[in-house]
Amino acid sequence: MWHWTRPFRRQPRAARVDMTGKSVVVTGASQHSIGYFVAATLVAWGADTVVTATARCETMANALRTELEGIDGAGGITEHPLDLADATSVAAFAGWYRRRCNELHVLVNNAGVGYLAEIGDIDMGRMRALFDINVFGLVDLTNRVAPLLKAQQSGYVFNIASTSGMKGAKTGTVYAASKWAVRGLSQCWQAELRPHGVHVTCVCPSEVQTDWMGRTGRNNPNKLYAVDIAETIMAALAMQSRALWPELAIFANNPWKED
Repeated sequence: MWHWTRPFRRQPRAARVDMTGKSVVVTGASQHSIGYFVAATLVAWGADTVVTATARCETMANALRTELEGIDGAGGITEHPLDLADATSVAAFAGWYRRRCNELHVLVNNAGVGYLAEIGDIDMGRMRALFDINVFGLVDLTNRVAPLLKAQQSGYVFNIASTSGMKGAKTGTVYAASKWAVRGLSQCWQAELRPHGVHVTCVCPSEVQTDWMGRTGRNNPNKLYAVDIAETIMAALAMQSRALWPELAIFANNPWKED
């Protein structure tokens, strides 16, 4: 049985990328999330990574340090709280980062929340709160660090959307709409940032076995793990800088098989 809590220690399938000394920001890096394993992989490959979470940020960062202990060439980890729903928190984080670093090599906009309800039963307050994080907060943060990317004439932005943003489904109005928005704004940013040498890639995972929305304990080796999304990002980073991967969907090949 696949042990999913330490998968980034295995030899990556993607061509290895030298991330030594590269400055990276990963949002939504709570334990066992996509962001957590993206950050772990980037640090394992040498990046100096800032990880953010709304709560328990220090606990998460310490868990990452424990996971990465003993890996040769690993980069550093710095934690900082960030609540994307709070414009003051976003401004404080962006100001802190720009005082700390004068460059940004990779931004992974991973933070997001879910809410499922059928039309007729949607709580509009919850919908607005979800959009504050999944869309408005994502735009606010990127808007504040985009001048760094433009000034250095390079960099990568990975926006984590979802296959829910590619095809609607029952109860998906709120969440799917937010991910459709992420896909659309990613295309706008590509048009705006490509002339500055900046890559913007929208990543659309299907179901990933994390603790998202309280779904704990899943461990089917035929379904996606968070490390699969991390390896996808590393594959994009391994490409020649002249190439752009604008959008990609990631599915488990045979998720219906139960082992």
